Amino acid sequence: MTEKSLYKRLSQLGLPLLETSDEFDVNQTLAEVVKSRDSRLWEGFPVLLVNAANDFRFAYERVLEHLDSKEQRKTFHSLLQVSLTLYNVNHLSFSWTRPLREMLSENEKAYLKQLRKELASGNSFTLNGLEFHSLRLKNAFELYFEKDAEKSRQQKEKHEELSLEYALSQVFSPKQKELFKKRLEGLPLTKTEKEYYSRAVKKKVVALANPELHRLAQRLMAY
Repeated sequence: MTEKSLYKRLSQLGLPLLETSDEFDVNQTLAEVVKSRDSRLWEGFPVLLVNAANDFRFAYERVLEHLDSKEQRKTFHSLLQVSLTLYNVNHLSFSWTRPLREMLSENEKAYLKQLRKELASGNSFTLNGLEFHSLRLKNAFELYFEKDAEKSRQQKEKHEELSLEYALSQVFSPKQKELFKKRLEGLPLTKTEKEYYSRAVKKKVVALANPELHRLAQRLMAY
């Protein structure tokens, strides 16, 4: 399996190296990240794990099946601990993290408390022989959520835009809608357009602006 193929699949889990829409096995992909020994991919592991787990495709045992050695499984375990701690630092709670935490020994749980302090303070740290840079981990994680928030904002704006367009189409004819928008944007109207706006469009605008009509319409929507 080529590195390019791996990077394509990683983009779907929140690491935007390349864009793709193909289906793939997220557990095998996480295992390949573990095997890669690529620090950039390891720093993005908490993001990958969130995306793999939130749609219920992630399975701890399935990832282990794709790991070939004790060292790889140890690395996977370390990356899980780092991820759980990073979520905790960012006050994020997921239902799927509970069983992962329950697998940790008491010593590991105690160590994660210290690890949380290192991450919160931005210090570098070593876990099971693996070196991590707190700031790079946090930056990669925060960048993902910033992009995710921006994507959600854009989707909301698009939905509102389409919703408004639909509502206008229910009230105005195409020409009336055009004049409505031109007037709203302060664009000049021809003499004929002004007459038509005053005769047909303005009456509807006045009706729509009536607060009592709006209240009654809202009341009808409740039935």
